[in-house]
Amino acid sequence: MLIYVISDTHIKKNNLEKLEHFLSELPTSDLLIHCGDISCYEAYELIDHNTQCVAVYGNVDDDRCRDELRDKEIIRIMNYKIGVFHGHGEGGTTLKRVKNIFEKDKVDIIVYGHSHKPNIFTEDGILFLNPGSVFYKRKERWFSYIVLELEEEYLEAKLHFYKTC
Repeated sequence: MLIYVISDTHIKKNNLEKLEHFLSELPTSDLLIHCGDISCYEAYELIDHNTQCVAVYGNVDDDRCRDELRDKEIIRIMNYKIGVFHGHGEGGTTLKRVKNIFEKDKVDIIVYGHSHKPNIFTEDGILFLNPGSVFYKRKERWFSYIVLELEEEYLEAKLHFYKTC
């Protein structure tokens, strides 16, 4: 199963063509996971219309995103239990909040955003994936997203970096 993981797109209604172009450039996937800060519900609708999508809301998302999406999702794909959370909240670091919210859920993989800092690492038997941002890299050098390939007995996660969006 091929999954794209994105976060922190920060797309406004007047800039939907940027997101549409990005989505059209991606090869076909089985699922797209968006880890929040979509910004406007119209952007979520565009993503959901073009691909199978699981999304959560983030701290800058509009009221409709907050009404229609959850702040935390847990999905099962094959024998993997995947937690999705943006990472916003009070107290501690983004990573600390992410770990705390899934503390009792016994997930295999956690995907999150908020920091705009792409990374892939394991800790305590959990694979952590932060795709960075496809359009708003902040102080990072490149824009980024993750391609996650899942098989029953194998998985591969790769960060993809690029200069312009």
